[in-house]
Amino acid sequence: MRSTEEIVQSLREALAGVGVVLPSLSVDPVTGASDEPFALVDLGRCNVRTAEHLTEVLRSLPVREALRARVRQVNREMKSR
Repeated sequence: MRSTEEIVQSLREALAGVGVVLPSLSVDPVTGASDEPFALVDLGRCNVRTAEHLTEVLRSLPVREALRARVRQVNREMKSR
């Protein structure tokens, strides 16, 4: 399993690849320093232009029903842990 820092870096790179920069993107310091097995990722703060651009990028992506079903399944599994 990759570290939280590696995952945050991957997210940062993926966002940059579509022109979105979240300057405050980081590992949450409280959960990152705790015994919690899955630290939270702090998406941080961004200005309105960045939020608008992120919205445009997300809306431009093709979302298929199979992906929606998988997201629902993962969410259910996470809640049951």
